[in-house]
Amino acid sequence: MINSMQAAIIRKDIRAIVSNKRLFPVLLIVPLVFTVFIPSLFILMVYFVPDEMGEFRQLIDMMPMIIELDTVARTIISLIMDYIVTVFFILIPIMAASVMAASAFVGEKEKKTLETLLYCPLTLREIFQSKVWASFFVSMGVSIVSFVIMQVVVQVEILLTTGSLLAPGFSWLVVLLVVAPAVSMLSITLIVSGSAKAQTVEESQQRTAFLLLPVILIAVGQFSGVMLINAWYLLAVGIVAAVLAFFLMKRAMSNFTYEILLK
Repeated sequence: MINSMQAAIIRKDIRAIVSNKRLFPVLLIVPLVFTVFIPSLFILMVYFVPDEMGEFRQLIDMMPMIIELDTVARTIISLIMDYIVTVFFILIPIMAASVMAASAFVGEKEKKTLETLLYCPLTLREIFQSKVWASFFVSMGVSIVSFVIMQVVVQVEILLTTGSLLAPGFSWLVVLLVVAPAVSMLSITLIVSGSAKAQTVEESQQRTAFLLLPVILIAVGQFSGVMLINAWYLLAVGIVAAVLAFFLMKRAMSNFTYEILLK
């Protein structure tokens, strides 16, 4: 449970990132590029350049698990949205976490407020949890806002180009309720732990690249058709990430000391 003092730290960190005119726009713009611009580009390409659909048609024929809809165009759009765009919602929590979690403790050091934070009537474990939860709420907030905006824009485009709406597949439920929160918590735990040891925000953010690389490889595989990860594979990834996040959180809190933080 989060107590009132922890809630105060969480609100302080969230206000700090929201009021930051340099970081907060980037925190929103980059996810919107992935979730609005790229899907819109695919939808418009399917509608205005139908000759290019032949390659997608071959991909559909190679994938027996794809449920074909009433038209090839709608089947292609469904394929793109349920198998390709969903991967972006694994990237977004990690990128959002990297912006906020990377500065969790090193940011306090740079602003000369770390000593004040340590004087508050909370244990070091509770302070660590507060930093993790603040980053988690921001990363999931960005993910949910991006999803809502994407659905509004994309559904309007689908309605105008195909004549009817296209309901999100089961994979979206798995990604938003299992995979994204689990991956977010896993990455935040690793980044916050690194932030305590880092001397600058840039040094802390460099560690994020190692978290992004596996997801980028999955995204490339989805785009190229080398592999298409369905909802059940995503669910397995989410469960594994959640288990890893749980054990890493326990280990990080047990190894988190004043000596490491003040070094």
